[in-house]
Amino acid sequence: MIDDEGREVPVPARVRRVVSLVPSLTEAVEATAPGLVVGATDWCTHPADLAAERVRGTKNPDVGKVVALAPDLVLANQEENRPPDLDALREAGLAVYVTDIRDVDGGIASLARMLAACGLPEPAWLREARALWDAIEPASPRRRAVVPIWRKPWMAVGSDTFTGAVLDRLGIDNALADSPERYPKIDPAALPEHDLVVLPDEPYTFTADDGPEAFAAPSALVSGRLLTWYGPSLVDAARELPAALGLADPGPPSR
Repeated sequence: MIDDEGREVPVPARVRRVVSLVPSLTEAVEATAPGLVVGATDWCTHPADLAAERVRGTKNPDVGKVVALAPDLVLANQEENRPPDLDALREAGLAVYVTDIRDVDGGIASLARMLAACGLPEPAWLREARALWDAIEPASPRRRAVVPIWRKPWMAVGSDTFTGAVLDRLGIDNALADSPERYPKIDPAALPEHDLVVLPDEPYTFTADDGPEAFAAPSALVSGRLLTWYGPSLVDAARELPAALGLADPGPPSR
């Protein structure tokens, strides 16, 4: 198998045990083949009944514990995981498959390849995600938003992010898309022109009483999972984000 970095991965003929170092990939595999994931990070919160061993975080996995779990395949992501950790796993003899997900269409294609590497057929949820996103009409006129992700210090979504790509598909331009940084520090009183502030509930938990008061533009509180995750949440994101961002009337509830 060839992963998203163009690296040949020695995947066995049958994959029975997977360690996932990315929450989105954990959910994608478990939603498709429950029980296949035997190890996951502390941040892997979906599905709620995930019974896998925990191997610490995406940036500091317990390499020894991952090796001890004897996975047939380790799943990782170019942005989420550190090359030294992945190299250590390879040196220990494990097959490591790295995804590189930058936008919605690329994410759907990457997930299909990753699941195929696990020996799994394309699942119904992925076909539904593709159909839903193909049917989305971007908002007209387009909106221009700032997307804070932290305060003390204030930080926001900058250039080349999956979040920015999701918003772009919905008809929302990121006011900080030209930033040289992916997640720059910001001053809420000195931002480029914008008419919307998108406040997710992760990694910082913005609420109606904590966040909107710092900005002059109207705010929309949304699930961070719908903006940053790229597994089965893509179905929920396509169904729920347009209404949550004030772009459309609410559609049928997500299943």
